[in-house]
Amino acid sequence: MYIKKLKLHDFRNYKSLNVTLTKGINIIYGENAQGKTNLLESIYVLGLTKSHRSFIDNNLINNEGEYLTIEGIVNNNKIDNKLNIYIDNKTKVLKFNNNTIKKISDYISLMNIIIFYPDDLELIKGSPQIRRKYINLELSQLYSNYFILVNEYSKILKLRNEYLKKINKRISVDKNYIEILTGYLIDKSIMIYKMREKFIKKINEYCGDIYKDIMDLEGFSIKYKPSIEFDLKDPNLKEYLKEEYNKKLDYDIKLCSTSIGPHKDDIEFYLGDKNLKFYGSQGQQRVAVLALKLAEIEIFKKYKDTTPILLLDDIFSELDDKKKNNLLKYISKNIQTIITTTDLNNLDPKLIKKSKLFNINNGNIIKIKEVKLDE
Repeated sequence: MYIKKLKLHDFRNYKSLNVTLTKGINIIYGENAQGKTNLLESIYVLGLTKSHRSFIDNNLINNEGEYLTIEGIVNNNKIDNKLNIYIDNKTKVLKFNNNTIKKISDYISLMNIIIFYPDDLELIKGSPQIRRKYINLELSQLYSNYFILVNEYSKILKLRNEYLKKINKRISVDKNYIEILTGYLIDKSIMIYKMREKFIKKINEYCGDIYKDIMDLEGFSIKYKPSIEFDLKDPNLKEYLKEEYNKKLDYDIKLCSTSIGPHKDDIEFYLGDKNLKFYGSQGQQRVAVLALKLAEIEIFKKYKDTTPILLLDDIFSELDDKKKNNLLKYISKNIQTIITTTDLNNLDPKLIKKSKLFNINNGNIIKIKEVKLDE
């Protein structure tokens, strides 16, 4: 999978942009605050409908504009498809080959994106909510039914929490209804648990070797940490979970919130028996996230028979020469990669020679045929 053409209208600092990309390696270079990261962000939004940098869609619209459009021609298995997103102050419209797509679940797996950017360290350093959001997004790209499942779970969870609040305030309620809601919640939970556990297991098939290749350190793995202990192979799992929810019911009523379930899950990054959140260096943490995302490429290739588009936002400046060279073999294997950098001297000259180069200056992009590096 690769994006052939990208057109922007009033996206961030781009009033208008029309660029043709290669299916191999694309390098976007220029000074800070010229639009390099914005360009990657537009591709991310085109594929996943939301920005990784802003929760508010309106923030993406150029200050002088009233709406934005992002359009891309995406080739998947030798077939070209057109994706289009329109956003104004009130609406968002998604289109696939000029047909409006009403459900995000039908759109979000059409163009697969993996991005690595400086703030990704929050995947390790930040809150469990950040890691849950990440897992949900990646699984939704792999399986459209997962996106539906998580939304259904969230709706039931909201109903349960609202009912817990009513019980807490001693409003006249039917306590049997909380049991019904809990039963529905457990059904969805078990499916989510299974898909998350399977996903982390697949990641671990690859990420340890990738980490070793880049860092020359063994023992890297990712652990799935549900909020309660259980055995997914237990034939009585549903009854066991019901008992756990019943044990927590009085506490949940006081809290007016559900204290266990997939919405409380987490993942942890380990090097041997060392939790990298607490005991890892920034370099170890950075490569841990990179190994996670590079492992996803292998999963997409194996289970979706396609390669995702890889976006790398100024990561080479953070790595020494040895780690850069170790990383290169993962971004040269038949996968479209779009790299941003402020300084081409951060990159291997061999990589530059086989890449398509673009220079960005204040939202204007120019294809560069040849570039002279510093001695």
